[in-house]
Amino acid sequence: MTDRPIACTLSGSDAAARFAAIAALNLDALRTTRQSGLTLELDYDASALDRVREFVRLEQACCAFLDFEISEIPNHVRVRITAPKEAGVSAEALFQQFTAGAMAASPCGCR
Repeated sequence: MTDRPIACTLSGSDAAARFAAIAALNLDALRTTRQSGLTLELDYDASALDRVREFVRLEQACCAFLDFEISEIPNHVRVRITAPKEAGVSAEALFQQFTAGAMAASPCGCR
């Protein structure tokens, strides 16, 4: 069991600004998403490495209950986000903030 509360510490306008920044990053650089249970993988274009690092740094500060891992892979950057088992079925809802704007660029949902 985690001793970290399953809650983001951002509120109000700070949360709205963060969600908008994530959506902008996703619109610009997110290539694929995969969710399996308590794990979400986000693959970004390699050109967004600095922005991805900043996104992860900020999220680690406000969502300490989630584990973040960045991997540099040829031609892209992968972010793996893992929720604690206590999140259970809520993981999908938790992960929605990280996929915002992902499919906005394409009406068919593909990239």
